[in-house]
Amino acid sequence: MDSLTQIVLGAACGEAVLGRKIGNKALLFGAIGGTIPDLDVFFGSLFFNNEIDAMLFHRGFMHSLLFSVLAAFLLGWLVHKFYDSGKRLESTTRKDWILLFLWALGTHPILDCFTPYGTQLLAPFSNYRVAFNNIAVADPLYTLPFLICIIILMCYKRQSDKRRFWLKCGIGISSVYMVFTIFNKIHIDNVFQQSLAEKGISYERFSVQPSILNNILWYGIAETEADYHVAFYSLFDTADSFSEWKILPKQRALTPEKYQDIKDLAWFSNGYYNVEQLAGNDYLYKDLRYPLVKTKTGYKAVFNLKLFKTEDRLDMKPFEPQIDDFSDTLSTLWERMKGI
Repeated sequence: MDSLTQIVLGAACGEAVLGRKIGNKALLFGAIGGTIPDLDVFFGSLFFNNEIDAMLFHRGFMHSLLFSVLAAFLLGWLVHKFYDSGKRLESTTRKDWILLFLWALGTHPILDCFTPYGTQLLAPFSNYRVAFNNIAVADPLYTLPFLICIIILMCYKRQSDKRRFWLKCGIGISSVYMVFTIFNKIHIDNVFQQSLAEKGISYERFSVQPSILNNILWYGIAETEADYHVAFYSLFDTADSFSEWKILPKQRALTPEKYQDIKDLAWFSNGYYNVEQLAGNDYLYKDLRYPLVKTKTGYKAVFNLKLFKTEDRLDMKPFEPQIDDFSDTLSTLWERMKGI
């Protein structure tokens, strides 16, 4: 999920493990631990000259369970060595710090698994992306109550039982909401399947996920041999079926059989993609897993990658969302959430 959510969850892990011993400093170290896996964005740009490789590095090994365990032992040992000295001598144990980072690091990729982006939990042994698609990458209803509870508990002394109370509230509220999104996803999957049957669409597979910032408006995409069929559904719609159907013909200006980079990007998109040729040697790769957004000029794919040919492979330009007016798009999203 987004960085703020991971910081809040990491801080909660720090509080749960070491809050009574070191107070608000536990929140800080937990937040740091919760942020570390996302540093793969920085290391990807540092290690790779090709932008496609750098992007694919994100949510790879640094988001795996193995990395969480190895990094927890290393960071736990290092932080204990420097923290447990002087006036703080024997105030904490190495086990305390290892547990703090184990929870802060480990919960990060697990939380990411619930999003459409997914994460490679079993890297480097498997590149399978675990993605349950039940919550958006950023969802204020998950994050904000959790954040408020963490801010409130910071106001109490480290030995106060009220810190534990507000910690439990934050974890409890966010967990209940997560369970709601899971059951909501199961319900929406059924609605989409019924909608496909009503439309008489014979599909090979489908995927459903919430639109950004909410769990009310959902986007579905079904793949056939020649096309993708996409539609939307809000929990507030009067009809219990998807609507605003669009047919997107499959476009393969570059094929995975000829270009390994397209094969890798197709893996990244779980096979839901189009490639259009622009001018010259430039191409537009559209990741169709993510909801189309309604703009002043019609529906557009947001996650577009501009590719270009190099001497021996493909590369891409820095990612820029293809939205003309962001505030207008959010307004349109809000209106559609309210149902039709």
